[in-house]
Amino acid sequence: MRTESAIREKLQQSFAFEILDVVNESHQHAVPKDSETHFRLLLVSPEFDGVGRLQRHRRLNELLADELASGVHALTMDLWTPAEWERHERRPSLSPRCLGGDRGRQK
Repeated sequence: MRTESAIREKLQQSFAFEILDVVNESHQHAVPKDSETHFRLLLVSPEFDGVGRLQRHRRLNELLADELASGVHALTMDLWTPAEWERHERRPSLSPRCLGGDRGRQK
């Protein structure tokens, strides 16, 4: 099973959610074509009510431990309650393009 599909399936099975979006951003980084190493996910779930941000991230890191240990290099997580999502003025977008190693560093 491909990594993106595995992540999506685990989240679908583990959370009641209003919004779930998993984006493979690997193409924006210096990795081989068709890599699955960099992901961004958006999860809006009532299960986050009363749960702090750190605990939300810990829960996702535990759930996705196999993927994180077997090739996922970066995982950006936007985790919201439905009420937080409604109040949030700036919607998350794709991550900025990777500058790749030393490219972009000032000398």
